[in-house]
Amino acid sequence: MTKGELFREWLNSNIPILADGAMGTLLHSNGVPLDACFDELNLKEPKRIADAHRAYIQARAKIIETNSFGANRYKLATFGLENDVEEINRTAVELAKEAAASFDHEVLIAGSLGPLGVQLAPYGRVTPEEAYRAFHEQIGALIDAGADLIIIETQSSIHEAREALRATRDVTDQPVIASVTFTRDDRTLLGEGPAEVAKVLLENGADVIGANCSSGPAQLLRIAHQMRQVAPEVPLSLMPNAGWPEQIGGRIMYPATPKYFADYALVFCEMGASVIGGCCGTTPEHITAMQTALNTDERPCSEIHTLPLPNGVGELLPSIKEPTELASRLDSGHFIISVEMNPPRGFSAHKLLAGAHLLANAGADVINVADSPMARMRMSPWAICQMIQTEVGIETVLHFPTRGRNLLRVQGDLLASHALGVRNLFVVMGDPTAIGDFPEAMDNYDLVPSGLINLIKHEFNSGVDHAGVDIGEATSFFVGCALNLCAADPDREMKVLRRKLLAGADFILTQPIYDPQTLHQFLQRYQSRYETIETPILLGVLPLFSEPHATFLHNEVPGIQIPDSIKSRIAHAGKRAPEEGVLIATELLEELSGTIQGVYLIPAFNRYDLVVDIIEVLRV
Repeated sequence: MTKGELFREWLNSNIPILADGAMGTLLHSNGVPLDACFDELNLKEPKRIADAHRAYIQARAKIIETNSFGANRYKLATFGLENDVEEINRTAVELAKEAAASFDHEVLIAGSLGPLGVQLAPYGRVTPEEAYRAFHEQIGALIDAGADLIIIETQSSIHEAREALRATRDVTDQPVIASVTFTRDDRTLLGEGPAEVAKVLLENGADVIGANCSSGPAQLLRIAHQMRQVAPEVPLSLMPNAGWPEQIGGRIMYPATPKYFADYALVFCEMGASVIGGCCGTTPEHITAMQTALNTDERPCSEIHTLPLPNGVGELLPSIKEPTELASRLDSGHFIISVEMNPPRGFSAHKLLAGAHLLANAGADVINVADSPMARMRMSPWAICQMIQTEVGIETVLHFPTRGRNLLRVQGDLLASHALGVRNLFVVMGDPTAIGDFPEAMDNYDLVPSGLINLIKHEFNSGVDHAGVDIGEATSFFVGCALNLCAADPDREMKVLRRKLLAGADFILTQPIYDPQTLHQFLQRYQSRYETIETPILLGVLPLFSEPHATFLHNEVPGIQIPDSIKSRIAHAGKRAPEEGVLIATELLEELSGTIQGVYLIPAFNRYDLVVDIIEVLRV
């Protein structure tokens, strides 16, 4: 009988299989810095790794994970070790097997695969096929070295987990455990819930599904019950962190005790978990306590309790008076890169936040958050702005339409925005509700955009409301206005723009254009009629994605005109149309360099990775 067959026999016996605990916790507690390459220690300090394995085997763990969690091409590249994938993974298996050979009880070696450490498109730069190849390379090395099974763990994206499973099944028929990590709201970083995760893992060939890491045993118990609803007969793996970590004296510490883990080992077993182990913060002492508990009939469930959340969760950002970063950067002559993001249709913002992280890391200055674009129902943009600023650390611009707001609500919404720390506003009329999901919804308004800009700049920013009543403290909003460079009535558009600028607009965002002459001609005409526009202009740029996309924009979206030469380039590009769209956008921006003060990028179909290509050109 092979070791893989033995593992499947254990699963069928319904006896819980005890796995090991954290490797990183042991290494860090023995002096290895957190920024070291733990996987490289297989080569540099093999005895340290083998000793850690022996400690867990001594604790009676039946499954030992190889020290290869981060031994994929992408993570190793950060240490200049991308060419050592095969050697590091092979050595990881050999060290685990060497440790197991010195004990007389059966121990299985699980080849450990962690996440790649990069985001997959469209929220990152790595394609699914590239991710597959990286996983295939690592899995091949682990299996060739003699791993008895594969454990795909701490995955935060079901898309990445899918590629890891696909690669595993193409390499071997050995058993595979697929385990995902969840945020505090019991969802992945991209917003998938436990039921959806379980379904995807099963459909892609996992023998055992489950969760690891996350915030502790109590959370994984909740997640396990939700997975059970869609996979009642499938073996489950649960390997929680030892609670929520904290930093004490330069060390990362975890609060959950071995006794606490012993209690939960019994509960996990009672609800049907097949594989039980530990993740960050767990030690051989935790595994010993779990083994002792699982070998006794005592089940002190009355002692089980959940861990409290840290203080400060949900607190609002304080109001501040200093100029916004956007205002300061424009004032200093910085070329601004702004990117539009649409709020989600549901209440999960995980995918949007992943995209925002990508854009911020690429060099975007600010994220524009639309308010119910095309009059379609979406989450409140105030909430999204606050989430992005708090969790991503990049400033936002809140789109603030007058549509559907009377004077009373406008002022209340302004106060709420400022209380959340969202002080960059983009005032627009808003798309009419007649074209959206609720055509009979109220579409009235008391203020046109120029009137709202005046209210914000000359009343709220002076500390009074529209009735002249003191609001307690002056706001410090920085306000943008819209400009349609391809308006059907350009004379009227110029009059409206002048009213907005006289009302105090601080910057201008334009509709997307595809011909640089469109901007030059408008500016010349405005100057001849009024004066030179000194207010910073951020040019709207919407990269074309395909020929149907270009055709739709040109024919159905007011304010967008695409020259025949551009449409022809997209048509001839065929499958390379997205890349051609990026090239067209960068050419436009290069030609208008010196005329505009920034760009307002609008990703097509949420393809943030294509927008990043433009940002990288601009940041060179």
